[in-house]
Amino acid sequence: MNSENSEGGGGDYSNIVPPARRVKHYHGSETRVLFVLGAIVLIVAQSTGANLPLSTTGAVTSAVVLVIAAGITNPVQGWIHWLNAFLAVYGTFLFGIAAVDHYRAGMSIFDPSFAYTEALALISLIALYSTVKTVRGFHLRLHLI
Repeated sequence: MNSENSEGGGGDYSNIVPPARRVKHYHGSETRVLFVLGAIVLIVAQSTGANLPLSTTGAVTSAVVLVIAAGITNPVQGWIHWLNAFLAVYGTFLFGIAAVDHYRAGMSIFDPSFAYTEALALISLIALYSTVKTVRGFHLRLHLI
């Protein structure tokens, strides 16, 4: 490796480090961010006394499961995206129904319980969208190659 020809002495390592490959139709990175964000919102909401449709143990366990799912999400293993889709569907139903129930019961949209529940429903819904796009991409890969 001769660094005399490169500015700053960094050298050319392109033959050692392969360039990053972008996997077509993979949206797991977005899902990971949304799951970690959802886990943070769950913990903050529960610790501030928000009226969530989960017990304290349920909220913390759900946060842990979301972070584990985010941590093992990768573009190679298709099964994790099915699990992510299940978690996103479950979160969308659980928090979406709770948010609608809170609103119909007359809870103010400025009430922290409503805001947290609505945020969790929307985070889950967006995670579901990106996960379904990834699952679709896994099924299309055979035809796109």
